Amino acid sequence: MDMQKIKVVAMDLDGTLTQHKQPLDVAHKEALDKLSRKYKLLMVGAGQVMRIFNQMGKYPIDIIGNYGMQYGEYDKATGEIRTVRDLCVSSDREAIDKKITLMRKKYGFTDFAGDNVEFHPSGCVTFSILGTKAKSEDKLAFDPDREKRRKIYNEVASEFSEYHVFVGGSSSFDMAPKPYNKYYALDLYCKENNLTHENIVYIGDDYGMGGNDESVYKSDFPYITIDDYRDFPELIEQLL
Repeated sequence: MDMQKIKVVAMDLDGTLTQHKQPLDVAHKEALDKLSRKYKLLMVGAGQVMRIFNQMGKYPIDIIGNYGMQYGEYDKATGEIRTVRDLCVSSDREAIDKKITLMRKKYGFTDFAGDNVEFHPSGCVTFSILGTKAKSEDKLAFDPDREKRRKIYNEVASEFSEYHVFVGGSSSFDMAPKPYNKYYALDLYCKENNLTHENIVYIGDDYGMGGNDESVYKSDFPYITIDDYRDFPELIEQLL
């Protein structure tokens, strides 16, 4: 990483800046404030722009959402986020539902609460192994080290080859229609803002097999790994 060429610090949210789906705390806000005095800041998320913006307490930052299908720019005048891109991709819901039902039978995931699969307006899909209405404590206990899902990850990815498949949350597989993933989103951002990959450093925790940061980690973008979001304020000192 050539520090002289870095212009943008891009980052993940859950597990990198915050505990999963928890608000941005004071220490991490102060760390972002320090970074913002030297660099442009960019959030690169798997979820929707508005969800990320609200979770961050409306922190002044531009946000890529849904793996690049959404993009929001922070408006200093209003203190709000303005969505400038919001794409939707159609999906064959019947075929997807059938595939997931067969996988449930094959691996014994037939006991679930709620719906078999969650279809998002963007075209992204969530295969929630315990079902869409499973109890949070059951989800957390199901596969905390992701080993259960990683054992079958390659098969799921092959079966849904038209999607980028991720080991999501604590009990699900998340799927984004190709070509959308975080690498694609950052590459598009570079093209739209006259930047090169060496101008952006990315910070993320989900860089292992099937992680939604893996595509960036394995690319030519400079990457800083983080394994505990509480380390973020100290970790970014190398950039200041």
